Amino acid sequence: MHTLPLFIAEVSSNHGSNLDRCYELIDTAARIGCGAVKFQLFKIDELFAPEILAQSKEHRDRKRWELPESFVPLIAERCRKRRILFSCTPFYIDAVKILTPHVNFFKIASYELLWTDLLEKCAVSSKPVILSTGMADMDEIGTAVKTLQYSGCVDLTLLHCVSGYPAPVEQANLAAMQTMKDKFNCKIGWSDHTVSKAVIQRAIHKYDAQVIELHLDLDETGAEYKFGHCWLPDQVEKMIRSVHESLAADGDGIKIPVEIELPDREWRADPADGLRPLKSIRKTWKAE
Repeated sequence: MHTLPLFIAEVSSNHGSNLDRCYELIDTAARIGCGAVKFQLFKIDELFAPEILAQSKEHRDRKRWELPESFVPLIAERCRKRRILFSCTPFYIDAVKILTPHVNFFKIASYELLWTDLLEKCAVSSKPVILSTGMADMDEIGTAVKTLQYSGCVDLTLLHCVSGYPAPVEQANLAAMQTMKDKFNCKIGWSDHTVSKAVIQRAIHKYDAQVIELHLDLDETGAEYKFGHCWLPDQVEKMIRSVHESLAADGDGIKIPVEIELPDREWRADPADGLRPLKSIRKTWKAE
């Protein structure tokens, strides 16, 4: 029997470096049914090589997407008040130290999967780690898993991820979730860039995803919404509600008449003559 996965609202850079908007994203994520909200802590100068920044204004301009370090404890406190888990992706080594006192778990991005030093720093924090595996092959994932586990991570979740923004549904390859689960014997989830309810339902019901991460924007004005991989609040709320309903429909598997059927049991065809209802109630039955 499937259980409801942990839904993580990935804020990315849709906060606009505005604390009030951060709070609104947290409040919204809690209201629509997410169990966790995730931010990203990066500095452009420590994210891209200087050769890239020297040539690309587009990359330099992403500085305005940075989350101020001073926001971290304030965001953590807001999450506690809203009873929602707080996570953040560190994109530089010192970010791990900054985040450790505040986050419930670390999320490592697909682009940092090869960075052994960062993996080790997250692992030694004793916090749970969720690792996205976009663009990676099984050997690369295996090396990352060993690094995390050897460095002390005892609570690891691997997210299957397709690092396309947006990701085509036909390239989702959800069956890779089972491949990783069988190989690495750890919790499995799906980091979504398809914005498809059908993909998420499939990940949960077919592959028992224990974590679903999706990108959340409030109003189509977030920095990343234009790329096409972000969900809006009403979409997320409806999707989570449909997951609740579909899981509730599973039941316990015991084949007995359920409550809604009981009044009609006596209206089945009597085996003696094939007529409805059973003979036992024909004489006593009265029309209302």
